Amino acid sequence: MSLATSKGLKPVLNLLSLAAHDLTFFFVPKLTHLIVACSANRVIGRAGSLPWSIPEDTQFFKRKTLGHTVILGRDSWQDWPDAGHGRDVVLLTSRPALPHKSESAEAAGQFRCAGSLSEAIEVAQSYQGDIYLCGGQRVYEEGLPLATGSLFLTLIYAHVDGDRYFPDWRGQFSREISRKESCHEAWRYAFLELGR
Repeated sequence: MSLATSKGLKPVLNLLSLAAHDLTFFFVPKLTHLIVACSANRVIGRAGSLPWSIPEDTQFFKRKTLGHTVILGRDSWQDWPDAGHGRDVVLLTSRPALPHKSESAEAAGQFRCAGSLSEAIEVAQSYQGDIYLCGGQRVYEEGLPLATGSLFLTLIYAHVDGDRYFPDWRGQFSREISRKESCHEAWRYAFLELGR
């Protein structure tokens, strides 16, 4: 069956043009994921840094976010000197004139400040890949109910002293998609992907 009519291809071309035009009205937001390493008692930080050193988790985090957009708070950004290498960065801060810790952070990829998480997610829509909320505590607290993708959780099987916490995710991300158990020195942990 041919789409051509006795009047030629004009009706078909008009239909294709209309379909292409209508597609511009459909905007599908990018997936917004959470990615975090936390202890069994939900600690994510102590005195401005991670309370553990697990190279496999660091590599997982970098590999998972590479080619995507990361949203992070000011303190997390200052602790991650190469955040912009291979990633676009949206920095959540109430001080948009915050001086850069290095010129290479901005030059390495797209970089922008946002005053709220909703603004940061809106900005991230125009950047590369999916969106990953990468901390700290405030970003996670505000982002947990907004996430539309997965929770990538490195769960460390230990109770750790700390002063920064990940919110309780169990009521919102209860479906286990994948799990990989591992260990490093004194640390036992699991890489989990959780869905709603």
